[in-house]
Amino acid sequence: MAKPIQIGITGGIGAGKSLACKVFSILGVPIYDADSRAKSIMTTDGILISQIKQEFGDLAYDSEGNLDRVYLSQQIFNDEKKRIRLNELVHPRVAIDTEKWVSQQEGASYILREAALMFESGYYKKLDKCILVTAPEWLRIKRIKVRDPHRSEAEIRKIMESQMPEEEKKKLADFVIDNDETQLMLPQILELHRRLSNL
Repeated sequence: MAKPIQIGITGGIGAGKSLACKVFSILGVPIYDADSRAKSIMTTDGILISQIKQEFGDLAYDSEGNLDRVYLSQQIFNDEKKRIRLNELVHPRVAIDTEKWVSQQEGASYILREAALMFESGYYKKLDKCILVTAPEWLRIKRIKVRDPHRSEAEIRKIMESQMPEEEKKKLADFVIDNDETQLMLPQILELHRRLSNL
């Protein structure tokens, strides 16, 4: 049986990527959430666990084997080299997990691979097409403040600055879903689903 077409879906923090994915999921599209899977793999993949401990120390995990996210985020938050290094360790293990998952999705005309840093990591090059969910910066900040009240505006802006600018992402995307509150997302997703199902 032919492998399903692989479509990436991404968007900057607060753009509405997760909401779009929920709609695609309701439409019956299999979705691989790379960010959630990465978090899971970091506590279940023996090879990756030993690599992280070697790179960041045993304090990266607590006595029960759980990843100490606070410790790890402190390690990488202001250190670009360490952040890149962590991604270099995690991405290959996620890639292996993805391939295994894709091979199990028989019968689907297309599948979605959801990831926040799809373009930044270069992974989009391995996919057939890419969708970008986009929204203006002011609106994204407003949404994140409601969703994550513990984050300051400075923190939110710092996260945004670490992501590729929207205009650059638009140049790389094959399809764009506008979530700017001037048009409804649902009709855009339904039309895209129709097009992708017929590829």
